[in-house]
Amino acid sequence: MQNVHERARKVKLAAFDVDGVMTDGALYLNDNGEEIKAFYSLDGHGMKMLRESGVELAIITGRTSRIVELRAKNLGIELVYQGVEDKARAFAELLVARKLDAAATAYMGDDVVDLPVLTRCGLALSVPEAPLIVRQHAHYVSRASGGRGAVREVCELIMHAQGTLDARLQMYLK
Repeated sequence: MQNVHERARKVKLAAFDVDGVMTDGALYLNDNGEEIKAFYSLDGHGMKMLRESGVELAIITGRTSRIVELRAKNLGIELVYQGVEDKARAFAELLVARKLDAAATAYMGDDVVDLPVLTRCGLALSVPEAPLIVRQHAHYVSRASGGRGAVREVCELIMHAQGTLDARLQMYLK
């Protein structure tokens, strides 16, 4: 765990996959073929707290959905990469755009398509439902499930390592 905290201390940007990480991974389609996703409010608030603590947020997802645009806007996430077939390239573009070294980034993914980023970022994060090979390449696997607190858990882990969690929580105790 010490290695995880050392890595988390360096994080300036945290990027997240959507399906299976920010959601439970289920894909709901209505009769019109429109996609519906369920986001966990505690995860969203964790992301807001992390952003407010000074860590920039990004989304890198293979699917394209208006729902993700709306959720990102609600959370104040400006860096949204949707319909990404090559996540390593999107990640590299993100590093250049933000002038960051990979060691200053965290990425949370849940499937083999996330491995190119998980193996390049400074802090690789995953969920317990991920395939074994993905979990083996993660520095930290959340206890909570994707779409059910996993994102909140890693946001708090990063804030704790950076010494910003207590200050964020104190705001609510006044």
